Amino acid sequence: MERREARGAAGQWGEVFAVFLKLGLTSFGGPIAHLGYFREELVDRRRWLSDHAYADLVALCQFLPGPASSQVGMGVGLMRAGLPGLLAAFVGFTLPSAVAMVAFGLGFTMLGAEVAGGWLAGLKAAAAAVVAQAVLGMAGSLCPERRTQTIALAGAAIALGLGGIAGQLGAIAFGALAGALLIEAAPPREATELSALAVPRGIALGALALFVLLLVLLPVLAAGGGGAARLFDSFYRAGALVFGGGHVVLPLLDAETVATGLVSREAFLAGYGAAQAVPGPLFTFAGFLGAVTQRPPSGIAGGVLALGAIFLPSALLVVGALPFWARLRSLAPARRILGGINAAVVGLLGAALWNPVLPEGVTSPATAVVALMAFLALVVWRVPAFAVVAGAALAGLLAL
Repeated sequence: MERREARGAAGQWGEVFAVFLKLGLTSFGGPIAHLGYFREELVDRRRWLSDHAYADLVALCQFLPGPASSQVGMGVGLMRAGLPGLLAAFVGFTLPSAVAMVAFGLGFTMLGAEVAGGWLAGLKAAAAAVVAQAVLGMAGSLCPERRTQTIALAGAAIALGLGGIAGQLGAIAFGALAGALLIEAAPPREATELSALAVPRGIALGALALFVLLLVLLPVLAAGGGGAARLFDSFYRAGALVFGGGHVVLPLLDAETVATGLVSREAFLAGYGAAQAVPGPLFTFAGFLGAVTQRPPSGIAGGVLALGAIFLPSALLVVGALPFWARLRSLAPARRILGGINAAVVGLLGAALWNPVLPEGVTSPATAVVALMAFLALVVWRVPAFAVVAGAALAGLLAL
C-alpha cells in the first residue's frame, strides 16, 4: 500500500498543480522553509509519500546541483503523476513568484533612473543582511568542523582570487576534490519506496545525456548565435552548476549577468532584494534578470526564456538521477564529495557577501544601520525574510 501511495495514479496532474500552486503562493522563507511546508502538506496532510521517502528525496536533491526545494517538488510530482506531474508541480510552485519578479523587472525598466530612490537603497541593505544570515546558517550546518571550515575558506579565496565563472567552478572543483580526500562520509540512509519509482532507464539516461549535451553545446551555439542563445546559455549554466540552491545562485548569476554587462549592478541588487519578499523559489530571480537585460531579448520574452533555462537542468537531473539514487547514495566517496562541495558552496556565498553585496548594499552609515537592523531582525528575532525586506524598503523610502 505504501508503495502505491508513493507512486500515485496517472492522470492526477491537475491535483498536483493545485497543491503546488497553493504552496507557491504561501511558501515564504527560502528553500529550508519550503521543505518544511512541503513536508507538512505532502507527507503529514495528504500522505502522498512516507516520511522516509520524503527524507530520501530531499537527500537526493541536496546531492544534485540546482534549487533543492523546486527539485523536491518536481520529484513528488513525478512520483504522483509521472512526467505531467513533474511539470505541474514545477509550474504551480514557480508561477506566483515568477509572475511577480518579471512584473517587477518590467516596472524597473519603465521607471529607469526614477526608481533609484531611498527604497532601492533599503532593498540593497536588506540583501546584505539576508546573504549574511544565509552564510551564517549554512556555515553552522555544512561546516561543523575544521576540515570543512578550511574547505569553505579556501573556496572563498579561490572564488575571490580568480573571479567570474572560473572562480565559481574552481571553488566547486576544489571542494569536490578536498571532500573526497579529507572528510568523512555521512552515514547512508535506509532504503525507501523512492527506490522503486518507475522511471524507465532509457528515459533517465536520455535526460542525463541531454543535460550534459546542452551544457557542452550551448556555449558553442551562443558564440555564433543571437541574444536569445546567449541568454539561454548563461542561465542554463547557472542552473546546472550551482549546488545548494537558494542564495548560492547569487555569485553564479552575478558572473553571468553583471560581469558580462548584461544587467547593471544596481538592477541586480534591487531584484535580489525584491526576490526575498515573494514566496516560492528564489531562482525566479532569473525572471527579473531576463526582463531587465540591456541586450535583447528582454521584457517578458527575456524573463520567460531565463526562467526556462535556469530550471531546465533541475528537471533533467531529477528525471535522470532518481532510478540510480539507491546505488549512488550507498557509495561513501559520493557522500564525501557532496560534503566537500557543500562546504565550498558556503565559501562561494561568503565571497559574494564580501563582493559585491556588502560594498553595494552598505554605502553609508545610514545604510549600515538599515542592514544591521535587518540582520538583527532575521537572526535574533526570527522575523520572516519577506517582512524584513519590506521593512527595509520602507525605512529606505522614509530615511535614505
